[in-house]
Amino acid sequence: MASRSLGLHVAHKQDAARSGAVERRNLLTVCRFSVKTLIDRSCLDTIDDSSPEFTNFVSILEQILSHRLKGQTTWFGYETHRSFWDYVKAACSKVSPSCIHSIESMENVRSSRAKGRAWIRLVLMEKRLSEYISSALRDFKTTRKWYEDGAIMLGEEAGLLADTLIGLNTIDFSFCLKGEGLNGSCPAVIDYMPYLKSFQRENSISSDEEELRTLGSSGSENITPEKMAASTAEAILTEQSSWVCRCKRLEQKYRMALEQKCYLEEMVHLREAQLSQMIPQNKALQQRLTDTHLSHTLEKEQLEYIVLELQDQL
Repeated sequence: MASRSLGLHVAHKQDAARSGAVERRNLLTVCRFSVKTLIDRSCLDTIDDSSPEFTNFVSILEQILSHRLKGQTTWFGYETHRSFWDYVKAACSKVSPSCIHSIESMENVRSSRAKGRAWIRLVLMEKRLSEYISSALRDFKTTRKWYEDGAIMLGEEAGLLADTLIGLNTIDFSFCLKGEGLNGSCPAVIDYMPYLKSFQRENSISSDEEELRTLGSSGSENITPEKMAASTAEAILTEQSSWVCRCKRLEQKYRMALEQKCYLEEMVHLREAQLSQMIPQNKALQQRLTDTHLSHTLEKEQLEYIVLELQDQL
C-alpha cells in the first residue's frame, strides 16, 4: 500500500509538472501571436485602448506577469493576493530613467492592478517594455523571491518573452492614462478566438466565395450564348480578382518580412548596446582585480618582513 501511494504521489507530481509546462507554453505562444497581431494592426490603424488586439495583449501580459506570483503573508499567517506591479517596483528599481515614481504619484490610479496597467501603457508609449522586463529578469534574486517554482518569470522562456516584446518598439501607441482601461476591479480575461480562426491557404488561386460560385454555376445544363458571355466575363473578373488577391498576399508577405527585418535590427542594436556597456565594466573589474592582487601581494611581503624582524628580535 505504501508503494502504491508513493507511486500515485509521483504520478500526481508528474501530471502537475506537465500541466504547468503546457500552461506556460500556451501563454507564451498566444503572447507571440498577440504581438504579431498588434504589429499587423498598427499598419492600418492607431493602437489605443479601444483596440481589441491591445486589450487582449494586456490581458495576456498580465497573466504572464501574475503566473505563480507569491502572495503576501500577513502577521496572522494568512496569505493575501499581490499584483505584478509590486514585483515590477522591486525588480525594476535600477532602471534609469524610470517611470515608476510617476506611476506611484498618479492621483487617479490607486490600486496596484490599476498602477500595473498604467505602467504597461506608459512603457509601451516610451518603447521600453522589453527593457524593463529584461532588467527585472536580470535581478534573479528578487524574481526568485516573488515567484513560486514553475513560474514563467523563473523559466528559460522568460528570455524569449523579453525578445518577443522588442517587436512592440516599432509601434507608436497612444493611450489616455485616465481612461476606463485602468480599472483595477476588472480581471484580465484572454480572448483566444482571434487565434483559432480558419484561414484560407496561401496557394489557393481564388477565394472561397469564388470557388462556391464556380461550383454553383457548373451544375447548369442549358447554356445560352448570353449565359456563355456572362460566364466568360465572370471568369475574366475571377481571374483578375485572383491576381489582385495574389498581389495582396505578396504585399502582406513583404510587410511581414520588413517587420521581421526591423525586429532583428532592433535586437542587434540592443545586443550591441548591451555589449558596449559590458566591455567598460569588464575592463574596470579586471583593473580592480589586478589592483587588489597587487595590494595583497604588497601586504603579504610587508607581513613577511615584519615576521622576520620579530624572529630576529627574539
